[in-house]
Amino acid sequence: MSEPRYSVGIDLGTTHCVLAAADLSLTDGETVALALEPVAQLTAPGAVEERTLLPSFLYLPHPDELAPADLALPWDTPEGFLVGELARSLGAKTPLRLVASAKSWLCHPGIDRRGPVLPVEAPAEVARISPFDATVRYLEHLADAWDARHPDAPLDAQALTITVPASFDPAARELSAEAAQAAGLEDFILLEEPQAALYSWIEATAGGWRKQARVGDVILVADVGGGTADFSLIAVGEREGGLDFTRIAVGDHILLGGDNMDLALAHVLRAKLAAAGTQLEPWQVQGLVHGCRAAKEQILGDAAADAVPVVVPSRGSRLIGGTLRTELTRAEVEATLVEGFFPRVGAEARPLARARTGLTRLGLPYAQDAGVTRHLAAFLARQLDAAPGCGIELPAGASFLHPTAVLFNGGVFKAAALEARVLDVLNAWLAAEGAPPARRLPGTQLDHAVARGAAYYGCVRRGRGVRIRGGTARSYYVGIESSMPAVPGIEPPVEALCVAPFGMEEGTAAELPAQEVGLVVGEPVRFRFFGSPVRRDDRVGDVLEVWGGEELEELPEIEATLPAEGRTPGEVVPVRLHAAVTELGTLRLEAVSRDASERWKVELEVRQADEA
Repeated sequence: MSEPRYSVGIDLGTTHCVLAAADLSLTDGETVALALEPVAQLTAPGAVEERTLLPSFLYLPHPDELAPADLALPWDTPEGFLVGELARSLGAKTPLRLVASAKSWLCHPGIDRRGPVLPVEAPAEVARISPFDATVRYLEHLADAWDARHPDAPLDAQALTITVPASFDPAARELSAEAAQAAGLEDFILLEEPQAALYSWIEATAGGWRKQARVGDVILVADVGGGTADFSLIAVGEREGGLDFTRIAVGDHILLGGDNMDLALAHVLRAKLAAAGTQLEPWQVQGLVHGCRAAKEQILGDAAADAVPVVVPSRGSRLIGGTLRTELTRAEVEATLVEGFFPRVGAEARPLARARTGLTRLGLPYAQDAGVTRHLAAFLARQLDAAPGCGIELPAGASFLHPTAVLFNGGVFKAAALEARVLDVLNAWLAAEGAPPARRLPGTQLDHAVARGAAYYGCVRRGRGVRIRGGTARSYYVGIESSMPAVPGIEPPVEALCVAPFGMEEGTAAELPAQEVGLVVGEPVRFRFFGSPVRRDDRVGDVLEVWGGEELEELPEIEATLPAEGRTPGEVVPVRLHAAVTELGTLRLEAVSRDASERWKVELEVRQADEA
């Protein structure tokens, strides 16, 4: 296989997808020839434009809604759907045909992520698709757009990096990888978005990062995008006479972001319309949400826009009937988002939990508390015990790990007022504990940083640029069931065997201690896996017999029937375990028989049982 010409980064975002590329032939040391790649897409029926942002929306049109010529692109496309800007604008008028937030659904363990569940509220006549298939469609569009611009350098022949949230569990990572493979992309790696954002900052400073960062810094990457709020901590140390970056903590996957904010703004306009005598139906509120998203982005992206009109769909005799109109003002946006989502709270604040209703509609497991600053306080407090192991000195009585710098990422922070509020709140916490204020790290393009950082990382993997040491964001464990006599009403206790410690690098393997365990073959079984972002000192082979409620989180279990290969179904085979973290960041567990003649593989992924 020939050497790739480009290092290409794909930000597969909740609200936008972005392509960036670095020409490897023009890259020298830390100097990277990096640029954004425009993506051709429909912006109106029959109108194709190249834009740096591909909205992550898929629209399922009515058969009579658009003519074939309206959907023509520079490449052959399947019928029955469209993605990008036109999909978003049509969906604002007919939301029951719009697939949005597929990325959030892709990491939802409570649904069949390969099943046709989107759009959730669609009527029976609308053909639904799965979150997995929607992801494939976005990647196919990006690949087609790239290939149309670079016919001599197809995307599947380049050094490709696709980003995922740091808080994605292994199953969601594997689904992202499988979606890329289904889109015809084979040679790629996955990179966590906060690391990509930091790589983008390193690249954007053109070497100036050495003056902005110093040994002992703890950089908080605050990433609030369209669907999620992610927090990561990266420590700056010294190695071989130079600065060294190490990712030390990753927060939970919090479904709280621009989608929540769009809904909040929709309720503001709904109340405004109600005050004027117009009551909206629930389906109209969905359309209003999409209208608020576009208006919010325009207000935040244009300092001169004090008010933007918003169109509300209404029923008519035609497919798309008449409309209602209102407007969203800058004052409404800032008041709703700043005070509602970034309240001034103390460092002791924690996300609020309310009693759940016994019956609820199926949907995304959104965060119950909309206060981003409360989630941030909880994240930093959980990392307090990690400070000594990372060489971080804190004053006596500190109640949370103290960041010294903040790197903002995600489209939400295009609103300068939101950046300022986070810094104000964080620095108030630091001042209360006698710590110096955290500084903002400048230099990233919020909409494009992740894709640019991913492209830069492809150069780093080839020995050019500055590398961030990371590895797994959690320690991982497999459940081992104890052997005990049957007792009515009591299940055998389960021990947690550490198979991958915190920080285990991608592309590395670990041989577990010689102790054998029994593997059940030839009949349906379930494998239980656990993850822990807080147990950083456990090593491969450590066994936990008991653990606290917040120490381990059980991951989606894997059901499988392992091949018996001539053995009796249900036979227990003595095996040793071997663990590896793949280049994609997924965990692979292999069971090896005593004579090494038989091997069984189990991965933390969502697969059919007969594939294990």
